[in-house]
Amino acid sequence: MNKEKTLRKIRTSFTHVLLAGIGLAWIYPFLWMIAASFKSQPEFFKNRLGLMPDDPTIDNFVRIWNKADFGTYFINTIVVTVFSVVIVLVMTMMAGYAMGRFKFVGRNLCMAIFLGSIAIPLVSTIIPTYEVVKSMNLVGTKLGLILSQAGGAHVIFLLLFTSFFEGVPKELEEASKIDGCNYFQTFFHVMMPLCKPVATTVVIMETIWAWNAFMLPLVLTLNNPASRTLAVGLYAFKGENTVDWTGIAAGGTIAVIPVIILFIFMQKHFVEGIAGAVKS
Repeated sequence: MNKEKTLRKIRTSFTHVLLAGIGLAWIYPFLWMIAASFKSQPEFFKNRLGLMPDDPTIDNFVRIWNKADFGTYFINTIVVTVFSVVIVLVMTMMAGYAMGRFKFVGRNLCMAIFLGSIAIPLVSTIIPTYEVVKSMNLVGTKLGLILSQAGGAHVIFLLLFTSFFEGVPKELEEASKIDGCNYFQTFFHVMMPLCKPVATTVVIMETIWAWNAFMLPLVLTLNNPASRTLAVGLYAFKGENTVDWTGIAAGGTIAVIPVIILFIFMQKHFVEGIAGAVKS
């Protein structure tokens, strides 16, 4: 009996040590980026892998915020992210409600097309997206970025809402009809409050994707640097012959901190949303 307990403790300790090592290896690049953002250029090249700056400085943050126009990029990213998240949330929620609650002709075909679109690479849609935005005279504008970011298929979000609404009891809809509600009133007053966990999951995931989007903002803002987002602004620190590593580290820190804070405060709802959609 004691031998079994000893073996169990050894296995548990080994598992904890192994997971701790994997966790440290996973988080090391993030810690390195933060540490590098507080280093001067000479110290960075002298102690590249160290996590503790010998002489911490905030000059990198001041420099990129003032001279590299990072403040403008930060505001642009917030605007594009917020509006694209709102559009995607409303669009996928209403589409998921229609796909999950109504049995119409061609429903299975529509679902098959949506699922098939997952296999289409994002790169292959850049040129058509650019042409559409160009035809609307929105190239280089924040509105063009918002519409292009929100105009994707977003199949994963659609499937989450569809799965959730399929599991909602029909008695709720029948009760709302007895009370005199039409389809829209049932959706806004009955269904929307119920899908809060799934909606929170969609908000978090779309925020991360919109905040970190690079290819589309790069293509659409080539001729107008004033509309660039943070991800594109970071790319400007790489020149033909030199790379501003400490500037990139400081910019990356600024770009990633808001997303981490959002996830920390909303991770409970994120897990509930995924679990609720799968359970349904």
